[in-house]
Amino acid sequence: MIEVEVKAKINSFEEMEERLTEIGAEKTKKEFQEDIYFNSPVVDFAETDEALRIRTTKENNKTNIFMTYKGPKIDSKSKTRKEIEMGIEDSEKCADIFEEIGFKKVRAVRKNRQYFEYENFEISLDDIEGLEPYMEIEIALNDGEDYSEAQNRIFKLFERLGITDGFERTSYLELLENLYK
Repeated sequence: MIEVEVKAKINSFEEMEERLTEIGAEKTKKEFQEDIYFNSPVVDFAETDEALRIRTTKENNKTNIFMTYKGPKIDSKSKTRKEIEMGIEDSEKCADIFEEIGFKKVRAVRKNRQYFEYENFEISLDDIEGLEPYMEIEIALNDGEDYSEAQNRIFKLFERLGITDGFERTSYLELLENLYK
């Protein structure tokens, strides 16, 4: 799967929720996410622009755990990249396996995320521990599909929502790492 994702800093969650409701976006869920990122013993993911994480999500009394690999970004306008994700049973055992074969924990990123759906966009309002408010808009494509049209549609939706600047290509992990350098 190719994930076409653009994020932007926003002023307020309430204002953006109102704008999303005005255009007909539907709020689908709210969850807490904790992402534990790892770095490879072979290459530095910060240099290769890759990511390996274990994500634990909690919504009401339900917990889900996923292992995700994200490939390098493939363009200069967005965070378009290959993503491979699978559900796992136990985050601690998975982390132990990663560490036993030489991967190192980098950082945890914790956020409360509200999801909205609009047409074929997934929109999230992200309250990340240690960062300003952000909104992400993404579209998932099959391998081989043209991502440039998806990017254009995402930027047009941002514009429709009143956002024309504050775009960020770096991940929340990178933003947090830059704060603590």
